[in-house]
Amino acid sequence: MGSIYLIRHGQASFGAEDYDVLSPLGVRQAQIVGQHLVDLGLRFDRCLSGDLSRQQDTARHALQQFSVAGLAPPALEVDPAFNEFDAFGVLSALLPGLLPDEPNAVAALTHAAHDPAEFQRIFDLIVARWVSGTWDTPELESWLAFVERVQGGLNRLLDHARASQHTIAVFTSGGTITALLHLLTRIPASEAFKLTWHIANTSLSRLSFQGREVTLASFNSHLHLQLLKTPSLITYR
Repeated sequence: MGSIYLIRHGQASFGAEDYDVLSPLGVRQAQIVGQHLVDLGLRFDRCLSGDLSRQQDTARHALQQFSVAGLAPPALEVDPAFNEFDAFGVLSALLPGLLPDEPNAVAALTHAAHDPAEFQRIFDLIVARWVSGTWDTPELESWLAFVERVQGGLNRLLDHARASQHTIAVFTSGGTITALLHLLTRIPASEAFKLTWHIANTSLSRLSFQGREVTLASFNSHLHLQLLKTPSLITYR
């Protein structure tokens, strides 16, 4: 039986010009989860991430803890299948259609850092439209296409590891983990996304596999942050 550890990236730069950059706290979270993986005695046969900066940098800071401990982790591989969906593209494409019902939506998105709750409400409404498929546009990756992309990445991992009991780390994002949750448990997409907002930065979710048979073994564990008894370490963006 093999294991795939899905590790969400550390805190990114929410509200900044470039979201795809780890915040100083995000770097610290990545170092903490890396030390946690060392302490668990995990030895990875493969380590992958999507090609987003926040995913790759989380991987590098985490894997550096193995080197500090005198262990040699495998080289980081990059597979864009594990990228997050283009949230800003979804917002841009679907926002105009929401404005008749939510005339203040632009202000809520523009001032997200000042009123994150209102940003979240508007974002939820737009994501619900995207997941429904009713407002699909040719230039935007649909929910179904996103799920198919993530499924392809998972299949490649399984095919490569089919003859062995590999332990694999995948540094990815909340939406990607949600897509896998949807695929593996058959939970409706709308319900899966309700769980997305509870996936903590650098949390661990584990998939167990035998050939192409995959089971969700654990979800959203962030004990490595909770044990430090510092609430500010636990973030969700």
